[in-house]
Amino acid sequence: MDTTRNYTRCRNSIVALIVNLLTIFVVYNICRLAYILENYEYLAAHQSAQSLWQIFKGGYMFDRSAIVYTNSLYIVIMLFPLFWKETPIIHKIEKWIFVVVNSLAVVVNLCDAVYFPFTLRRTTTSVFSEFKNDNNLGSIFLQEFVNHWYLVILGILLIYALWRLYITPTTLAKNIKTRKQRLRYTLTYIVAMIITVPLAIGACRGGLGSGIRPITINNANQYVERPIDCAAVLNTPFALLRTIGKSVFVVPNYFASVEEAEQIFSPIQTPIANDNQTKKKKNIVILIVESFGREYIGALNTTLEGGKYKGYTPNVDRLIERSLTFEHSFCNGQKSIDGMPSVLSSIPMMVEPFVLTPASMNEYTSIAGLLSKEGYQTAFFHGANRGSMGFMAFANKVGFQNYYGRQDYAADPRFGGDKDFDGNWGIWDEPFLQYYCAKMTEMKEPFMTAVFTVSSHHPFVVPDKYKDVYKEEELPIHKCIRYTDMAIGKFFETASRQPWYKNTIFVLTSDHTNQSNHPEYSTDIGRFRSPIIIFDPSGDIEPARSTAIAQQIDIMPTLLNHIGYKKNYLAFGYDLINRPAEESYAINYLNGTYQYVKGNYIMQFDGQKAKAVYTLNDSLMKQNIIATMPKETREKMELETKAIIYQYMYRMVNDKLMYDK
Repeated sequence: MDTTRNYTRCRNSIVALIVNLLTIFVVYNICRLAYILENYEYLAAHQSAQSLWQIFKGGYMFDRSAIVYTNSLYIVIMLFPLFWKETPIIHKIEKWIFVVVNSLAVVVNLCDAVYFPFTLRRTTTSVFSEFKNDNNLGSIFLQEFVNHWYLVILGILLIYALWRLYITPTTLAKNIKTRKQRLRYTLTYIVAMIITVPLAIGACRGGLGSGIRPITINNANQYVERPIDCAAVLNTPFALLRTIGKSVFVVPNYFASVEEAEQIFSPIQTPIANDNQTKKKKNIVILIVESFGREYIGALNTTLEGGKYKGYTPNVDRLIERSLTFEHSFCNGQKSIDGMPSVLSSIPMMVEPFVLTPASMNEYTSIAGLLSKEGYQTAFFHGANRGSMGFMAFANKVGFQNYYGRQDYAADPRFGGDKDFDGNWGIWDEPFLQYYCAKMTEMKEPFMTAVFTVSSHHPFVVPDKYKDVYKEEELPIHKCIRYTDMAIGKFFETASRQPWYKNTIFVLTSDHTNQSNHPEYSTDIGRFRSPIIIFDPSGDIEPARSTAIAQQIDIMPTLLNHIGYKKNYLAFGYDLINRPAEESYAINYLNGTYQYVKGNYIMQFDGQKAKAVYTLNDSLMKQNIIATMPKETREKMELETKAIIYQYMYRMVNDKLMYDK
């Protein structure tokens, strides 16, 4: 006879499910507390009560995701609208599924608490590759089992609690006799399923908002001040589940060592030896404009459509007249989450967005992180909800001191609040860029800021008051580009009246490209053509159209070298102002192929060898010249491509994305 029957029985499966899942939340938090205490010197010794609260608060989001993922079968069985499943045998099966699955979660969480000092991160699926050739794991596990006997006891107690406190439904099939009872049961559980499905999806993704992407381990950064504390926010089941199939970074065997690769390409940037260059405490402002591809800008396409093309950006066209731009400029990825690390940290996208992989937990910095240590105030602005797209987490990770989003805009009485919300992504660009300008005026110089706009994005709408101004054109995005261009023009108009304006370097680029109606911008390389515009009101950086090949990852080293930054740092990009234009390059990745641009060539490299080469003048990429180009040039480009890939993969895999690493 089941001695727990009196107090572990409940009226129906719906209530039982809710109570049992709440029990798991408690168990996960006990495991998190154990994890923190086991690694007290790493995770607890320097924590305030507020920071610990943030860790547990953030942990809730990752716990609910892991709990829903791992208990999905259990949830479906409990809510499936078939009355005949309400039998003792099915209830026992449900209990066993629940206890076994969540016992495994307890075990991996507690085991990971022991493993943490060796990795300083939550265990991901890469651990299986790391130890696949080791045959001594059994003895090591047994030793740690003995050394951490108290965690073993805790694990046993938690598993026993899962069994003992489990709530078993009492609604049995034999009690559902009439047709009316069966219909009521079926409708009740159908409604429960309808309600549960979107809630479960939201739990797995981290939310149900339109701007929410599925959360990854990198999102933990938005709840901590130190990267190491992300381990306390996360749970191990989540870290394992979210990295299944994500072991995308493998060091290729191109070179015998990283030192050999460094003879060809090194991402370590050293100060320029120029006695005449003095350190300039200039402000830096970077505008990352959503989907603002080079194609839309008339001033960068003077030969398009036989020289008749006007584009959609009259305000940016006027800005370009006073700016440094480039004959060929590229983005390094095709997603917003690629643009952030490329522009701000000089880390390109290869194979997968690295912020979605375990490598996101590596140590790396940004232009903001480096300049914060030089006395700069730094801030990142994004008109969407805090946490949207993982930008807040990334900004916190790479050293931005402050983050301002939709909620901060709404709280500022000088502006229109949530009535300026576009209903989809965030605050319309026009008011948010004015807010951005106002907040910079409140900052102490020198400062470094970046803003990510939202309006030129699907579903491609403009504010009601502009619907008769910016009407539908050839592509749905065109009216949004015109609107955002207007917003940029007003931003610079307001900025020009601020006391910090003359002492500021502005950079405008896009996160990626978008819709195209010109074949030149629909090719493999055309998809990556983004503007890079550097504007210095003081004239120190002279307006020009440079022959250097520019890419997003060049922005950070170009600016740091120009202001006279005197320390070594890591960046995969190239200084576009102070180094020879003929040495500049660009690299991006498209569906298994690396595209390497240098000189007058575009090489497509499949990871082992070049498979095609085109000239930059071949705008439609029609003529593959790999068979006719000079052999030494092709071999040199292949070797350089391999060196860049090797450096990238080596540093991702071995956590070497910082100069001092």
